Amino acid sequence: MFKEISPLDGRYARALAPLGDLFSEFALAQERCTIELNYLKALDEIGTFPALNKDELGRIDAALASFLDADFSRIKALEAETHHDVKACELFLREKLELRHPGMIHFGLTSADINNLSYACLLRRFRDMHQRPQLREFLKELVELAERWKSIPFPARTHGQPASPTTAGKEIAVFVSRLLKQVESLAALRFTGKLNGATGTYAALATAAPDIDWPAFSKQFVENLGLDWSACTTQIEGFDTLAEYLHLTARINNIVLDLDQDMWQYISRGEIVQKAMPGEVGSSTMPHKVNPIRFENSEGNITIANALIHAMTNKLTQSRMQRDLSGSTIQRNVGVALAHSYLAVQQTMQGLSRIDLAADVAKQHVEASPEVLAEAVQTVLRAEGVENPYELLKSLTRGSTITLESFRKWIDGLDIRDSAKAQLKALQPSDYIGLAETTAVEVIREAQTWLAR
Repeated sequence: MFKEISPLDGRYARALAPLGDLFSEFALAQERCTIELNYLKALDEIGTFPALNKDELGRIDAALASFLDADFSRIKALEAETHHDVKACELFLREKLELRHPGMIHFGLTSADINNLSYACLLRRFRDMHQRPQLREFLKELVELAERWKSIPFPARTHGQPASPTTAGKEIAVFVSRLLKQVESLAALRFTGKLNGATGTYAALATAAPDIDWPAFSKQFVENLGLDWSACTTQIEGFDTLAEYLHLTARINNIVLDLDQDMWQYISRGEIVQKAMPGEVGSSTMPHKVNPIRFENSEGNITIANALIHAMTNKLTQSRMQRDLSGSTIQRNVGVALAHSYLAVQQTMQGLSRIDLAADVAKQHVEASPEVLAEAVQTVLRAEGVENPYELLKSLTRGSTITLESFRKWIDGLDIRDSAKAQLKALQPSDYIGLAETTAVEVIREAQTWLAR
């Protein structure tokens, strides 16, 4: 029995099963063959070789439509002989297609031409078929929480200390706003590709068929794959766009991580509560425990994902002269980083589906810190012309325990208008939320408009 090394293929295999169609060795071999087959058809259109006959075109179309386990096994057997993965695909296609002119296959190309296009197509499909739909559902879930909690007072903390209160919905809206910007950038990103031979000069192609405009051919071929064309490269495509994509993913991961850590702390303070699920065990020895494991698991997976992304983006955008093989080894792990990212978002969503707001506890925590009204009082005193109101409030409240009653008695002793005193004495910490609800509503509407597209 095969024993998994990575938890992605063991513990989390069921959750990540769809990603195998994009990030497995099987998927990469299939995509390489697809690029080679499409290249054959494109070559046939420009007449570099005698035209493919009906039977040959039929075999090419059949190979495009179907890639079997037996095909992959044959490629791996050829790779074991050649120790070259792209050459194995070429030899496999020579066997499978039985062309009259087999030299058409991989004509004038280098393995980097096939690999860069294959990875770009696979990554674009992952983004569009899995990553973006998942993030859309994530945003939808956050918007629903922000809408539900938009007017409920919630304690705010700066440096971990009580600060001017907010609402629970506004705090969720912050994450909606941040994520929305990054998801829009993710959707707008265009993957790039190159097809220009061993050192980016089209030398073999231009020598064998000098009458063909190979840059124009390359541009059309790459763009027909749905990619942007890289006109000037070394043997390898520069990976700058891949780095940009991975950096976007890492930024999204960091926003999710920020949410994970905030939720963990809200849960630890009792302001957010978790729903106990029948049959689940929180601790092997403490039966009462309901642990925030989904947020914690997400945090762990993001840590791994972003460490890999950081290493990849640093390494892949550097190459010794034309190229060296270390980048290829790094690139093979891009699916690992993206799978950890995908899993982390999935776990955070699961965590969000099992929480609720403890509104009474949140309000109690807000009301327990009347000193947060010092900001409002000193600001009103500024408007009343009181000299150095900040210092007055600092002396009264900094590092001190005060009550709402003692605060109001202190206000009575101020030399300000009675109407201003009445305004200040009417303040309650849980009412001191400013435009938090309005801000949340604006973000919610923006996100709802985007989700409706």
